[in-house]
Amino acid sequence: MQSDLVVIVIPAYNEAETLPTLLPRVREVLPHAEILVVDDGSADETADAARAAGAIVASHPINLGYGAAIQTGYIYGLARGAKAILQMDADGQHEPRSALRLLSELEAGADLVLGSRFLSGARTYRAPFARRVGMRLFSAISGTILGRPVTDPTTGFQALSPAVARFYADGNFFPPDFPDADVLIRVGLAGFRVTEVPVDMYEKDGPSIHSGAKPIYYVLKMLVTIVLLLTLPRRRLSA
Repeated sequence: MQSDLVVIVIPAYNEAETLPTLLPRVREVLPHAEILVVDDGSADETADAARAAGAIVASHPINLGYGAAIQTGYIYGLARGAKAILQMDADGQHEPRSALRLLSELEAGADLVLGSRFLSGARTYRAPFARRVGMRLFSAISGTILGRPVTDPTTGFQALSPAVARFYADGNFFPPDFPDADVLIRVGLAGFRVTEVPVDMYEKDGPSIHSGAKPIYYVLKMLVTIVLLLTLPRRRLSA
C-alpha cells in the first residue's frame, strides 16, 4: 500500500482533443499522482491520447455512463491503496490548480470535499439557465436535509477519502449516469464529513450533456430518487 499516493480519476467520453492539453496541466500541479483516465466506450482516440500524455487508461467496451466511469476509478484507487482520490472532468472545465485546495481540505480531516464554482474566491461561472435552476433547487434540498449550506451539489470536481470511495464502490445506490445531489445526501446521512472549497471552473465550449430536454429529465429523476432515498431505513444508509 502506498499511503501517500493520490489517484486522479478522469472519466472521458470522446475527449481525444482535450486530453493532450489537460493532462500535462494536471501533471504539472500534481507530479507524483497517478492519473487514471477511464475511457467510457469512446468512438474516437481518447484512450490513445490519454496514454500518449502519460496517463493510465481503463477502457469500458461500451458507454456505461459517467457514474459507472468514476466508480471504475474508485475501485482502481482503492486497489492501489491511495490515501486520496481526486476526480475531475476531461473537458477542461476544471482548473487543475484548484485541486490543491481540495486535497488540502481532505488532509485536514474531511471525508468528501466538493469543489464549488459558487463560493467566494471562485472564478466567475455562469451555467445555462435550466441548469442554474436545477442547481439552486438541489442546493436548497441538500442543505436542508444535511443541515448545512451546500452551494454546488452537482460538481464533478471532488476529493474523496478511501472510506467514501469504498462506500461508493460497493455499488449500493450509486447511479451509472449522474451521481449528484442524491449521492451527496446519502454520504451526509451516513455520517461522513462533507465540506466545500472554492474552485475555478470554465464555461464549456460546444454542446452540453445537459442540453435539450435532459435538464427536465434530470430534475424529475433526482427528485424521485431523493424521495425514495429518504424512505429507506437509516440502517441501510450507514457506511
